[in-house]
Amino acid sequence: MPSSRREFLAESLGLVGASLAPQEIFSKAKEAAAAAETTRQLLREDSRAKQLVSTLTLEEKIGQMAQVDNSFLRSAGDIEKYHLGSILSGGDSHPKPGDSFEAWRDMYDHYQSHALKTRPRIPILYGIDAVHGDAHVIGATVFPHNIGMGATRNADLAEKEQRITAIEIRATGIQWAFAPCLAVPQDIRWGRTYEGLSESPDVVKAIAPAAVHGLQGKGFGDPLGVLACAKHFAGDGGTAFGTGVPKAGEGSLHYPLDQGDTRLDDADFHRIHLQGYGGALAAGVGSIMPSYSGWNGVKSSASYTLLTEILKGAMGFEGFLISDYAAAKELPGSEKQQIETAVNSGMDMVMIPDDYPKFTRLLRELVHEGRVKTSRIDDAATRILRVKFAMGLMDPNRSLLADRSLAKEFGSAAHRAVARQCVRESLVLLKNEGGVLPLTKGGRIHVAGKNADNVGNQCGGWTVTWQGKSGNITTGATTILEGIRKAAGAAQVTYSRDGSGASGADVALAFIGETPYAEMHGDRTNLDLDAEDRSTIQNLKQAGVPVVVVLVSGRPLIVDSILPQVDALVAAWLPGSEGEGVADVLFGKWKPSGKLPVTWPRGNSTSLHIGDPGYETLFPFGAGLSY
Repeated sequence: MPSSRREFLAESLGLVGASLAPQEIFSKAKEAAAAAETTRQLLREDSRAKQLVSTLTLEEKIGQMAQVDNSFLRSAGDIEKYHLGSILSGGDSHPKPGDSFEAWRDMYDHYQSHALKTRPRIPILYGIDAVHGDAHVIGATVFPHNIGMGATRNADLAEKEQRITAIEIRATGIQWAFAPCLAVPQDIRWGRTYEGLSESPDVVKAIAPAAVHGLQGKGFGDPLGVLACAKHFAGDGGTAFGTGVPKAGEGSLHYPLDQGDTRLDDADFHRIHLQGYGGALAAGVGSIMPSYSGWNGVKSSASYTLLTEILKGAMGFEGFLISDYAAAKELPGSEKQQIETAVNSGMDMVMIPDDYPKFTRLLRELVHEGRVKTSRIDDAATRILRVKFAMGLMDPNRSLLADRSLAKEFGSAAHRAVARQCVRESLVLLKNEGGVLPLTKGGRIHVAGKNADNVGNQCGGWTVTWQGKSGNITTGATTILEGIRKAAGAAQVTYSRDGSGASGADVALAFIGETPYAEMHGDRTNLDLDAEDRSTIQNLKQAGVPVVVVLVSGRPLIVDSILPQVDALVAAWLPGSEGEGVADVLFGKWKPSGKLPVTWPRGNSTSLHIGDPGYETLFPFGAGLSY
C-alpha cells in the first residue's frame, strides 16, 4: 500500500501513531477473549460436549454442522431424519402464512418440537438477520441502521438497542441473531455501507462489545438473551470495486462488493478490519460468520489462515463459525470440493441453505475418503454443542418453546422510546445557515419529498423483506411527517411530495435520499441525487422560502450541487420506525449531537474508496454541528 494512503487512513481514522503490529492485536484479543465470562462458560461445557459427541453417529454430528433455510425445508420431519442442528430464516424466508408475530412464534415452536424428538434430543438453533431490531417481523421496534448508531458514538445506547432486539427476538422463540455487523466500510458505493458502524475501526471496536453484551445479556443462559454472531470476518468493508463474482442483475452483470477482494498488506488489514472482532471477543461473542469476500485473492470461507490460525488460534475464539448464505458455493471446484475446503479451513456450521440431503451425503463421503478428518468433524460438533450446553438448551427441565409472557414486550412503548432516542442521537447537522434550525412551533411549515411520509423508505433494507420496500410495510411505526405534525404545536403543517405549494410558508423541509435496498442490489457507481429529489428542491427554492434538506439514506450521497441552494442539511441515515425522533431534533427538543461515522466525499472525486488517489472530502469524518 502506498505510504500516502496509509497516512490518509491513519489521519482520517484518528489512528496516528497506532501500532500496526498484528501480533500485538492478536495478543490483546486473545487475552480479552480468555477473560470473557461467556468464553469461560464455553470451556466449562467442553467435557459435556465432548462426551455427547463421543456418543453420536457420523450422521448426527454432520447434522449439527448443517443449517437449512426454512423456505427449503422439505418437511419438518427432515429435522429428525437428517439430525439438523440449525435452521434460519433468510432475508425473504418467512412463516407460512404471513409475517405476524404469532406466525413467527408458531413456526419456531413447530420446528423445535420436531428437534426434541431426535434420539439425542439436541435442540435446533434458529437464526435470523436482526440487524436493526427484529425487523423481519411485522410490528417490531425498528432501530436506525448501524451507520446511524455509529453516528451516535454512544456504546451504552447501542447496548440498550441490542438488548431490546434480543428480547423481541426471544418473544418469537428464536435464540440466535446474525449480528452485530462489524464491517469497516471504506467505499460508500458498497450496498451494505449502512450495515457498518463506521469507516473507523476505533468506532467499531468501541461499540462491538456493547452490542454483543446487549444481545447475549448476562451470559449464554440468559433467558432474555440471544446468541450473537459477529460478521463478516473479515475485510468485507474494504473490497476493491469490481472484484466481486459476476452476478446477473437488472439486465447486466454486476460485481457485488461484499463478494469482492480486499487488497491490503497484513498490517493494514489487521489494523482496519480485525479491531472490531477484538472488541467482540472481549465480550465473549459465541459465534462468528466469515465473509463472502476474500483477502488478497483467497476467500475468507476458504482461508485456513484467517479462520483457524488467526481467529481460533492467535485471537483465541472458542465459539463456532457459521458460513454466510450459500457462501461455500462461491469457492472454487465442485460442490464436494467446496465443502471440503470450507470445513477443512475451520468452518463449523455450513449455511447450505437448500440441498441439505446432498450436503450431508457429500460430507459423509469426504470423511470416509479421508479428505476431511474425523477429528475436524468432532471439533466442529463440539464447538457447536458447547454453545448449546452453555445456553441451557440441553437442560431437560427447561422449556425450549417460545415464552408466551414476552408477547407484551414486542414492539412496546418502552422499546420504541429507546429507538426514538437512538434516532435523536444519530442525526448529523452538516449545515445551518442563518439559524434556520431549530424550527419554531408557529407559522406554516411545508413538508416535501418522497421520504417524508413513508415507513419503508425510512427503515431501509432488511425490514420485513431482504431488500426492504417502500410503503406502509409494518405496524406501530410513525412516519417522519407524522412526527413533525405531532411536534409542530401551533404551526400549520402542509405537505406535497413534489414540493409544490410551498409559497408563503415560513420554512420548507425536504426529505429526500434513497429508497430501500440491501446487499448486491445496493451497489452503485452513481450516488447523485435522483431527478425527483432535484426537482423537489427546485420547486421549494422557486417558492422563495428557506429550505432544510434532510437526507434519508444508507450512506452519504453527492450533494455538492444542492448545497449552495439550501439553508440547512441534516443526515438522518435510515432512522427506522420512530419518525418522532427526527422531529425532536428539528424542533430542538434534542440538540443535534451526531458525528459523521464516515467521510463525506466531494462529487468530483474520481474514487469513492477512501485514501485512493482522486478521493476528495466535502465533510470530514467526525463532522457535526449543534444548535
